[in-house]
Amino acid sequence: MRTLLLVLFYIILVIGITPFIIFCMLTGLREPLIAVGLWAMRVSRRILGIRIEAYGLEWIRKGTPYVIMPNHASFLDGPLVMLFIPGAARAVLKKSVLRIPIVGTAMRFVGFVPVDRKGAEGGKKSIARAASLMKKKGYSFLIFPEGTRTLDGRPGPFHRGGFFLALESGAPIIPVTISGTRELMPKGQWYARPGTIRAVFHEPVPVTGFTLETMACLMEKVREAILTGVDR
Repeated sequence: MRTLLLVLFYIILVIGITPFIIFCMLTGLREPLIAVGLWAMRVSRRILGIRIEAYGLEWIRKGTPYVIMPNHASFLDGPLVMLFIPGAARAVLKKSVLRIPIVGTAMRFVGFVPVDRKGAEGGKKSIARAASLMKKKGYSFLIFPEGTRTLDGRPGPFHRGGFFLALESGAPIIPVTISGTRELMPKGQWYARPGTIRAVFHEPVPVTGFTLETMACLMEKVREAILTGVDR
């Protein structure tokens, strides 16, 4: 029932704010769209009855761009983590998400970057685009190093895309441990249960001194931080 209410809320919201989205795009206003998006996520959380316990937010300095890397167990992970990132982060997302009518166009406009997982060349272009936005606009980017949601709750192998982004932009990585979302909405389930999730933001991992040759060490360092508190 809660999920159906959420779908109804978004249908009404998209219809209602379409003129506002068009106005913002024509006038180059991005921050108002970000503010509306975050408000919608806060309302969504309340509709679904989800409470969040967030720790370690003191590690995040407003105005500093980061590459934020959480473990990925549920569709809920991204939207809920976004609520706690100061300065409104963007994300690198699969192309299909940004093809959603109206909403996808608005997401592209504010700086969300699509990635084509089928080709290495497409991935390189996406990383280059995100790194450019981080340097020019100071955006932080959310990216899941696993690339997809886990089926059994245990973090899967890490992909290198987010680490390429950190090295190219020079931004530190903030590992995030999320727990509880899989219990509320596991992969393959279309509805979310009410409950509590926990998000722990760990100390930033600087990328200074790391290179492509030593990327494996950087990946292992971030993975170990994320695994803190994750049931293995």
